Amino acid sequence: MNETTNTDITAPGLLAGKVAFITGAGRGIGAAAARLFAREGALVMLSARTEAQLAAVTEEIRAAGGTADHVVCDLSDAAQVRRAVDRVVEVYGRLDVAFNNGATGVPPGPLDQVAEADLDHVYAVNLKGQWAAMAAEVAAIRATARTGAIVNTSSVGSLGANSELPVYGAMKRALNSLTESAAVTYGPEGIRVNAIAPGTTLTEMLRAWDANSPGVIDRLNARTPLRRAAEPEEIAEVAAWLLSDRASYVTGTVLRVDGGMRA
Repeated sequence: MNETTNTDITAPGLLAGKVAFITGAGRGIGAAAARLFAREGALVMLSARTEAQLAAVTEEIRAAGGTADHVVCDLSDAAQVRRAVDRVVEVYGRLDVAFNNGATGVPPGPLDQVAEADLDHVYAVNLKGQWAAMAAEVAAIRATARTGAIVNTSSVGSLGANSELPVYGAMKRALNSLTESAAVTYGPEGIRVNAIAPGTTLTEMLRAWDANSPGVIDRLNARTPLRRAAEPEEIAEVAAWLLSDRASYVTGTVLRVDGGMRA
């Protein structure tokens, strides 16, 4: 009779030992990602505009045994973005992966009712800010870890007509293009660049839209085969996988995480 020995194999965390930079990390998807990345073994640097939110999430991660720090950064200011990325290297010595999740919204409405100031602000944060972050992150990865990965948060609203949020959708579609171009440019160096396109996700931004246009969440859920909105943690899980070595042959993609909405 053969004796079978059961061996308990504990897999390392998905991001074990990696240094991760996360924008928009004070709440919503970014905060969920910060918690998740730390649980998966990453040393995380949180970034957003609001110090109190960043400090709260940072302390929560530390209390759970993770490694976290934070830096205040307004994505509309390219100099602040560069300083935030520099701070990652100052604290942890290198940069391996980055999750560019920070974004701003705009009041819903048709194109002709979008205020020029709102258009300028969405451009400054959702496109120019992402460009600045990617440029700084590529430089930091090159100078330290040599290879790495970047994930940008796009939107399912960038994948087709978006009559209710036309400017938001346009900036996210431009971000898709930046993502693809960066993947082609930096792939030979071993730097992967992808984007995720979340569908209906229960963030503060979505709830504000629903408050302004009651019934939006129910209407979007009715168009979603899974018939529900995502929790921020569900979106963060996909970002974590794309940043991990388990996605080592994935680059240049805009991955829908939308419950089937665009199927």
